[in-house]
Amino acid sequence: MNTSLVLYEEEFERIKHLLNTLRMDASAKIVFLVDKNGQQIAGAGEVDSVDTTSLASLTAGNVAATDGLAKLIGEKEFSILFHEGRKDNIHISIVGKRLILVVIFDERSSLGLVRLRVRKASADVERVLNDMESKALEVGAQETVSPFAEITDDDIDALFSE
Repeated sequence: MNTSLVLYEEEFERIKHLLNTLRMDASAKIVFLVDKNGQQIAGAGEVDSVDTTSLASLTAGNVAATDGLAKLIGEKEFSILFHEGRKDNIHISIVGKRLILVVIFDERSSLGLVRLRVRKASADVERVLNDMESKALEVGAQETVSPFAEITDDDIDALFSE
């Protein structure tokens, strides 16, 4: 995949639906999707209770730092990170090698349930990413056709011969 992400309304709605489903199925407080630059793409749950902008950028930094640790010990990456707190826990996973899925949960859920539900949701989000890439390629191919492609040499000669 290329580095740019073109998010169309239809795919954005699908992602929001997937995040809401994950939040309910995993009994999570908050679920959100972030790109590796730290930009939040979508969120579900009690997002008003946290500074999602800071959380998104710090999560991306955490993933980047952990990637550095992985490389130091000869691993390609650590695809799942888990932080356990007194009352809240954070499960972080990489989706499609370019997005970060963050699930914040408390005692109402368990790590096992979250991991199980994240596995399915990650596959679903990855399918949406693939659809987005296909659509962007189709639109890009249509946009690369020059508006002057229909003009012939005869048209140009006729224009300047007047």
